[in-house]
Amino acid sequence: MNKSDFLYLLLGTSYASFKFAKRYISNDLVPEFRYDIELNISNDDPNLTQFTIYPEDNGKKYFNLEDKEVVAILCRNNKVPVWIDISVSKSDNEKTILSLLCAGRYTSDKNELYYNESGSGPFGIKSPNLPYGYKEGIKFKL
Repeated sequence: MNKSDFLYLLLGTSYASFKFAKRYISNDLVPEFRYDIELNISNDDPNLTQFTIYPEDNGKKYFNLEDKEVVAILCRNNKVPVWIDISVSKSDNEKTILSLLCAGRYTSDKNELYYNESGSGPFGIKSPNLPYGYKEGIKFKL
């Protein structure tokens, strides 16, 4: 996947995640996005041969990134993580922070991307972290 295609998917799923989060949270969200990334949370076996794996990514986290910085980190040699869970995690009056939890397996094969059939490539839109005791239909603050 080239960087411009990845950026397109990132921006589209960011907006979709933003809209989805409004069902759950009472915060006033603004459509100015920044990203927190957690790499290789799947802790994949470096001996896998079907995918490219970067064991040096274990435990790496990045905070408050702009979209182009995300692309530079996650799109490597036209390969991207096979799945990236995206969700709203924080907000203030100036920006909405989206969390990107990333698999450690990278591929250039679109058929290997978990959410490709739904049109979002590697991105799976998730709800914000629900608070303890969450009751369906009652909005909460982040």
